[in-house]
Amino acid sequence: MEVVATDEKVTTVSVPPSAPVNRSVVRQGQPRTPPLESGDHLTRSEFERRYNAHPEIKKAELIEGVVYVASPVKVRQHGVPHASISTWFGTYCAFTPSIWITDNSTYRLDNDNEPQPDLTIWIDASKGGRATISSDDYLEGVPELVVEVSGSSATLDLRQKLRAYRRIGIQEYLVLLIHEQELRWFTWQEGEYIQMPPDEKGILRSQVFPGLWLDAQRFWAGDLAGVLAVLQTGLDSAEHRAFVARLALAPVK
Repeated sequence: MEVVATDEKVTTVSVPPSAPVNRSVVRQGQPRTPPLESGDHLTRSEFERRYNAHPEIKKAELIEGVVYVASPVKVRQHGVPHASISTWFGTYCAFTPSIWITDNSTYRLDNDNEPQPDLTIWIDASKGGRATISSDDYLEGVPELVVEVSGSSATLDLRQKLRAYRRIGIQEYLVLLIHEQELRWFTWQEGEYIQMPPDEKGILRSQVFPGLWLDAQRFWAGDLAGVLAVLQTGLDSAEHRAFVARLALAPVK
C-alpha cells in the first residue's frame, strides 16, 4: 500500500506487492510523462523533457526530428571496436593540449537534432574551437570531428546523421562500418563531405588534427599496438609539433 500526497488531500492506493510503483504520478489529473519510443516525431525541448523524465532509457537520439532509442550493445559488433578507437583518440589527446574528447555525450546540434555520438573531438573554444559546453553540461556549437560505430552501411549514421553533421559544418566525420570492416573518413569541403583517401602507405590522416594517423588494415586486424605505433609516428611528425605550438600560442579568448 502506498500513500500519495497532494495539496488537496491524501490518497491511499493499493498496490500488489510484486508490482512496481509509478512514482511519476503525484497529482490527480497529471498524466505521466510519456516515454521515448523509436519513431516519435518530437521537438528537441520535448525530447529532452521525456528523456530526463525516464532515466531507465540509457541512450536515445533525436535525428532530423525523429527519435531513435538504442538497442542493447553487442561486444564484437560495437564494444571492442569502440574501445579500440577510443584508445587511439585518447592517446592523441594526451599528447595534444587544448583538445577535448567525449564518449557517448549528448550533443545539442540544432532544433531537430540531439545525437549522442560514440566519440566527439574538438578544439577548446579558448583556442579557436567552435564547440562549447553549456551551463547544464551538454555539448553545443560545432565540434571538429565526430565518430560513429555502425553495424553496416545501411544505418542512419551514413544517411540522416551524415546530412545533419554536414549541414552544420562539422569538419570531419569518421564512421566505422563493422560488417564491411571499412573506415569511412569524410572531410568537409565547400558544404560537401568528401571521403578522404589513404596515403600511399594505406594511412588515413586527419586534415583538421595534424598527426592523427590511422592504419585501417591494422585496426581491422585487431592490432592495436600497431595502430598506436602508426599514431606515434604521426605524433612525432613536424606537422603535429607545429600544431601543438600553434595552439599554445593562440590567444586565450
